[in-house]
Amino acid sequence: MKKTQLLIATALGAGMVTPAMAQTNASTTGTANAPIIVTAQRQAQTLQEVPIAVSAFDSQALESQQIESVSDLQLSLPNITFSKGNFTGSSLAIRGVGNLCVGFSCDSALGIHINGMPVLATRLFETEYFDLERIEVLRGPQGTLYGRNATSGVLNTITARPDLGGFSASAEVEYGNFDAMRAEGMVNLPLTDWAGLRVAGSYINRDGYTTNLFDGSDIDGRDQWAIRGSLRLEPGPDTTIDIIGYYFEEDSNRSRIQKQLCDRDPTGVLGCLPTQLQAEPVNANATLASIFASAEFLGIAGGAAFAPLGLTSLYGPDQYAGVTVPSDVRTVNIDFNPTYQADEWFVMAQIDHNFGPVSLQLTGGWQETSIDTRTDYNLTAAPPFGAQARNAFATLAGFSNPLSPVSPFFAPVFNALLPNGAGGVACTSEADLTYAGVFGGNVFGCSNRSIEFDRSTSDARQYSIEAILTSDLDGAFNFLIGGIYFNHRNRGGDYFVNAFGLDYAGGVLGALQSAGAGGLAGVNSLGPTMFNSETELFTLESYGLFGEVYVDITDNLRLTGGIRYSNDEKFVRARSPLFVGLVPIGTTDVFTFMNNGGNFGEFDFDPNIAGVQPYAEESASFDEVTGRIVLDWQWTPDNLLYASWSRGYKSGGINPPINRTEFPSVPITFEPEIINAFEIGSKNTLAGGAVQLNGSIFYYDYQDLQLSRILARTSINTNTSAEVWGVELEAVVSPDPAWLFNFTASYLNTSIGDLQIIDSRDPSGGRNDTVILKNLDNASNCAVIPQAVGNAAGANAFVNTINGALGLQPTVPIPGTNTTGAFAFCSALTAAAAGNIGLFNPALAALQPLLNSFGSFDVAEGQAVDVTGNELPQAPNWKFSIGGQYTHEFNNGMNVVLRGDYAFTGDQWSRAFNSPIDRIPSYGIANAQVQLNGRDDRWFVRAFIQNIFDNDAITGQYVTDPSSGLFTNIFTLEPRRYGLAAGVRF
Repeated sequence: MKKTQLLIATALGAGMVTPAMAQTNASTTGTANAPIIVTAQRQAQTLQEVPIAVSAFDSQALESQQIESVSDLQLSLPNITFSKGNFTGSSLAIRGVGNLCVGFSCDSALGIHINGMPVLATRLFETEYFDLERIEVLRGPQGTLYGRNATSGVLNTITARPDLGGFSASAEVEYGNFDAMRAEGMVNLPLTDWAGLRVAGSYINRDGYTTNLFDGSDIDGRDQWAIRGSLRLEPGPDTTIDIIGYYFEEDSNRSRIQKQLCDRDPTGVLGCLPTQLQAEPVNANATLASIFASAEFLGIAGGAAFAPLGLTSLYGPDQYAGVTVPSDVRTVNIDFNPTYQADEWFVMAQIDHNFGPVSLQLTGGWQETSIDTRTDYNLTAAPPFGAQARNAFATLAGFSNPLSPVSPFFAPVFNALLPNGAGGVACTSEADLTYAGVFGGNVFGCSNRSIEFDRSTSDARQYSIEAILTSDLDGAFNFLIGGIYFNHRNRGGDYFVNAFGLDYAGGVLGALQSAGAGGLAGVNSLGPTMFNSETELFTLESYGLFGEVYVDITDNLRLTGGIRYSNDEKFVRARSPLFVGLVPIGTTDVFTFMNNGGNFGEFDFDPNIAGVQPYAEESASFDEVTGRIVLDWQWTPDNLLYASWSRGYKSGGINPPINRTEFPSVPITFEPEIINAFEIGSKNTLAGGAVQLNGSIFYYDYQDLQLSRILARTSINTNTSAEVWGVELEAVVSPDPAWLFNFTASYLNTSIGDLQIIDSRDPSGGRNDTVILKNLDNASNCAVIPQAVGNAAGANAFVNTINGALGLQPTVPIPGTNTTGAFAFCSALTAAAAGNIGLFNPALAALQPLLNSFGSFDVAEGQAVDVTGNELPQAPNWKFSIGGQYTHEFNNGMNVVLRGDYAFTGDQWSRAFNSPIDRIPSYGIANAQVQLNGRDDRWFVRAFIQNIFDNDAITGQYVTDPSSGLFTNIFTLEPRRYGLAAGVRF
């Protein structure tokens, strides 16, 4: 941590909150007699007065309901779900609208704000809450009050501000199972009658939730801390200045992925079958590292004499054959323990001045965040190298022998990969931007088994400034106008995948090409020998102009009209280097070598531009006019009825660079999302304030929904449409001061519009005449699709004839599909389908007449399936929560509070295909606690338990790409936690 950041965070002050705007009914999580005050409409109001779907939790509610993070928060909210993502992000879906788009250029559907300041990249989902005034969650599109546009809603975290009225302090310590220790504290110090300082911090340290059988360690632990400093200045009765400084740091063995599941494919064509999720390892023969290091591939690439260099055979046991994967989701057997390092800091300031008829607010801030995390890529420890691999090492040693004519090319490769000889350990490259790897002396580690790991990094900064002018005029008319400028930059957005098999293949293939050139190309590897989806630079420059007018038609009938103009400009500089060209052995800076085009100009990452381009660069601009109209009727002092229309916008983005000759269906950019939301809601306070009952019904017309899929080892985004409608009910009942009950329930119906897409799990699309191929060109999958439906025999004969000529085996049935598959070169099949297989290999040209006799075929990524009418991912139909609390007062001024909560989330889907394997079952979670409070709340002791029944339910899934074998990473609830806490307040 930088010393200046710590000083800023410690010394600065908390800001006044100005949450964002959404649509529908409010839900109160305080008591019915003492509702929470919110500022969702730029003025202090109770939730019952606001014609918006906003749920709020003050500090007391957060504590009593054991809400310590966003994952806890979503359990108590209607139509909201949360799940971690595969890389370093998360998705909070509101009313079925979530982050289905993946990539640096994707905007979040959810507007995340801290004290009213929008943040694009934040570690908010990793941190735990401390010293907050409240949290507000707004459901529905927003944008006409402040901030950046959002289509699902807003999560606004409001930190506690300094109290100028007097000194106060608090401290709390907690200890629980998993050797969990948690501490937090706060000091509030008035400096003068017009200035005050507040400093708060938290620290968390615990053992891991997951046991690693490989070394007996516990992983997925935490070691993190945060500090926030808040300064408030009131130089005059009409002016308030709030400043905040914050710093967060984590250095843990947090697991990005809870478990990896696979119904193992015995053929290796898919890797994992599209049938069910099992605790089985992927068939590694389906992966790029195994294919390029296989006997079959090397035999075709270099000739039969080099086939013995293969670490495995595509038709024999793979490196995970016979490996047992523990069935318990909290037990793994991995030889690479995760690491997770993250930090974030920001400084923000907010100035409010009341001029009388109008008020002006200025908000500005600067934020920086970085993350660097690694994990075992296949979440399986491969057994030590077997006989075939050791024989391959011995063969490589033979080729490296000084008596061998190819020794000059193979010896450097052998020495880098196997520094202790053929019987010793094998070395794997470090993952960093030098791309030097083992052949440039940059070694991650050496082992007697294959090492595979990934590394995900990001380094972002942003700044923004916003101005709001709000009127307070006598009469029936008032207004709000404002504008915001937002600038975001991300450098070092990298996702590496490193494996010994990739290093081995790159070394052997480079030696083969160097030998084939007779030494004219020097001594090389084929590099880089690691995959990296490298986003060297992403920038976003955005501004918005917005305003609202308020017209009181009568004393209890108000019309609100809002409009906004948004403009977003995005730029991406990126590439995905892997086995691009020859790199001289010993090159320590392959990054610069690639940027200069290499020795032969083959490192060209944008063939659409003349000359050798070190990166592919794309830019795009998006703009939109949005708005809202609300009519609210306060027909009695305790009853509100409203109807609203709002139009939400989320900007489009830029897809990662990809070979569009191979994948012509991938667009360069994807379109913005637009939602037209209609809603009717009612808010009611009944029984003299003992009951609050709120309800709403809504309908969304969802245009250009952004959906992600994995292709060529990266996330590709496309657009479709959808319809969403639902019902929400929220209630708080307090029959007397000792009892409090809260209840939420929601129903959600979602339907995807006209859309046909390829299911990577089964590229045949369910057809029995389509042959699935594992593409030996790049380890993707392709499909041979007969133009005459039903010509299965012709399709199989077409594939088998070409495979036979190349020494590859014929098609075989693939369990869990209706069809057959094989390992094949899709480039050869594509050339043959076009009538000229000689383009692939002139020696095969004589086969073309025979191939033509089998029929006409298309060779494509796969056969698209119709998902029209399917439900959106992360959109459960049913959700409810219920909580009860009883307070018993003692005669000595002390009291004891007992509370229990239960939350249920219904079935949902992980993907738009809605296949049985995509189903995420329903789950429930129960919490309870009892707290003894001292007189005047000066101290407390609390016993708590979370997830009482130790539910390991899945909350999300992620299917990887075909070149990794289509395994599924899952994310789950945290396990049962229990413990004791004690605290004091001054």
